[in-house]
Amino acid sequence: MEIHSDLQGMRLALELAAKGMYTTTPNPRVGCVIVKDNQIIGRGYTQPVGHAHAEVQALNDVADRGFDAEGATAYVTLEPCSHHGRTPPCADALIRARVARVVAAMRDPNPLVAGQGLARLQAAGITVTSGVLEEEAYEMNIGFFKRMQHGKPWVRMKTAASLDGMTALHNGISQWITGEQARADGHAWRARACAILTGIGTVMEDDPQLTVRAIDTPRQPQRIVVDSRLQISPHARVLNGASTWIVAAQSDPEKEKALRDLGHEVIVLPNADGKVDLPMLMMELGRRQINELHVEAGFKLNGSLIREECVDELLVYLAPSLLGDAQRMFNLPAPESLEQKKTLAFHEVKQIGADLRILARFTSTR
Repeated sequence: MEIHSDLQGMRLALELAAKGMYTTTPNPRVGCVIVKDNQIIGRGYTQPVGHAHAEVQALNDVADRGFDAEGATAYVTLEPCSHHGRTPPCADALIRARVARVVAAMRDPNPLVAGQGLARLQAAGITVTSGVLEEEAYEMNIGFFKRMQHGKPWVRMKTAASLDGMTALHNGISQWITGEQARADGHAWRARACAILTGIGTVMEDDPQLTVRAIDTPRQPQRIVVDSRLQISPHARVLNGASTWIVAAQSDPEKEKALRDLGHEVIVLPNADGKVDLPMLMMELGRRQINELHVEAGFKLNGSLIREECVDELLVYLAPSLLGDAQRMFNLPAPESLEQKKTLAFHEVKQIGADLRILARFTSTR
């Protein structure tokens, strides 16, 4: 395959970045392609945290294949880093390799980089171009950008409903409103998230595992349960396996010790009303390097998160069915006028099997 344009080179770099969809957290998903005389001489994408970034992977690939990167063009989906973290700066690696040109999809929002990587490359005499397929690169790392710019994760709330907006019967039965393909697709969205959040109501009613099962993934997201009064049973399936974070509104030393003894962590974040402070929780998750938070909760917690303006995006699966008077998606107060409605913008609408998948973003986002 030959590369004859920046768009072509960046598209391939984005394809490589997607290979790290489930593995790079908390680092961004980055791909890199090195091209010389229109020939691809090296490819790479960011490895799990602590291991090589995309640019170093691609340069290693160049060397392994017996090529020389001097005079080549490097296409990278995010500005090469210029600081020492767990690994050395990628900008320096490109400079040492004597590439002639670097094409970046966009600048890194990390304040430790923020244009300094590109500036370092230019100071070394390397021609720099940025802004190629910027929107696609932004979507690839939407959570990383949100955390770097606002200190909290990108919050995606998933729900499955009938065409009239109902998620379960009054008796709580909800399996299955949507089809198998939609459920597998939902697990793919779980897998790309850094963490999955639910409420104690869902845990007590459905006893979910909150794991990725319908697709192959090398990593399970961190599980989080909002449980104001620490009502969770030690036998709940969400407590099986890796550590779960339990977010409470009040301290209970005895219950906390029991959960810690099982290998779990209790985070106490009360608000003035004696409930969990949800905005503070989002900031705490940002501090813990959670880029994307996937919410699968009941209508009460869903409504609370929306009311507290903690949600960026809705991931809604609509089934071609009607349930009538049943449980709805969100517990929200009735507005007094249409001017008080919460507005969203459709980002993507796609049919998944027999169901419809809607991605809608609150208009205040970004």
